Amino acid sequence: MVNMTIRNLDDAIKQRLRIQAAEHGHSMEEEARAILRAALAEPAPPANLARAIRACFAPLGGVELDLPPRQPMRDPSQFG
Repeated sequence: MVNMTIRNLDDAIKQRLRIQAAEHGHSMEEEARAILRAALAEPAPPANLARAIRACFAPLGGVELDLPPRQPMRDPSQFG
């Protein structure tokens, strides 16, 4: 096991940790361990799938495509 010291912790955060630890019946140290275990248990899924995909492929560069002109839309009554 490793010891760790957290310096410059805001008083408000320390107070919230103390209260949350008391609510769970833990010491502040055990509560901090539980929070770290929960936060680091599994990698978080990407918040936005499109951004995650773009981030994977952005280093490869992009391609400029020539798009053909669009045809005017037909009246729906002429379909069929």
